[in-house]
Amino acid sequence: MAKKVITFGEVMMRLSPPGYSKFAQATSFELAYGGGEANVAISLAYLGMKAAHVTRFPDNALGKAATQFLRKHWLSTEHVFYGGDMLGKYFLEKGAVHRPSEVIYEREGSSFSLIAPGMVDWEAVLKDADWFHWTGITPAISEGAAMCCLEGIKTANRMGIKVSGDINSRKNMWKFGKSMQEVMPELVQNCDVVISSSRGIREIFGLGKAGDKFRTLAEQLMYTFPRIEKVVGKTRKSISASHQQIHGKMWDGEKYVKTERLNITHVIDRVGTGDAFAAGLIYGLLHYEDIEALKFASAACALKHTVPGDANMVSLENVLSLMQGDTSGAIRR
Repeated sequence: MAKKVITFGEVMMRLSPPGYSKFAQATSFELAYGGGEANVAISLAYLGMKAAHVTRFPDNALGKAATQFLRKHWLSTEHVFYGGDMLGKYFLEKGAVHRPSEVIYEREGSSFSLIAPGMVDWEAVLKDADWFHWTGITPAISEGAAMCCLEGIKTANRMGIKVSGDINSRKNMWKFGKSMQEVMPELVQNCDVVISSSRGIREIFGLGKAGDKFRTLAEQLMYTFPRIEKVVGKTRKSISASHQQIHGKMWDGEKYVKTERLNITHVIDRVGTGDAFAAGLIYGLLHYEDIEALKFASAACALKHTVPGDANMVSLENVLSLMQGDTSGAIRR
């Protein structure tokens, strides 16, 4: 029977100039929808898992269109609810070669940012779930979003459901009066799997010092929060906006493992690649041993660089093929 994953977070409208045009050149925008946690759920649905996303949209045509987008990509939307007036949005100018991408957000006052504790019946949402996933973006949006996220995490703990958090720091997002250093520890201490970076661990938790290796910081994080079973990250070498190299790494409290580097020579869309890594990791940990799970996550992440839009719409067969070393991209007939 397919495993079931629940994700929680905001879904935004993404507006981009066609191709690689700059904002100043645009006379129209390409429209898509995306959000870190929803991207994870969509990726898992394409890998054959049951996936549902919990979010809040405005009760208008745009909110319904965003809901339809989630349904189109195989997600259950029974836990989408409506209220407020505005759908969050962001504008993306895609970079190329030596020109970086640029993102401008418009999400303050969005329907999701006005979510409040008690709005989500977490026991009903998490019934029959195998995994609950959140990211550090959600608690940064508003105090209500942070408190709802904590409700979901604690309910998952009580129900024996694995919890993962992708917690890289976004300092500029924390505008509601509390810092990430005040809010994040209570969320993270209740997680089983944490995805982060050396910088994220240092900045959020004040652990270690500049120059400390990921393994050292992961050990300190697990010592601080004993519930954590695995700390996972990825290393990205950016040769240019169009050429990236990545590999995954994991500390499980006893051993440190990492994957071989994958070379991505022609980036189509870098947005959502971290979410693809998280989705691959969740799928991998539910189906394989640690090193194979990490290889699966890295392969999924690499493939997302070739897919336009926020979500990784590749099949299980695609990921397994790359994971097993087939980098040819040959036509399949």
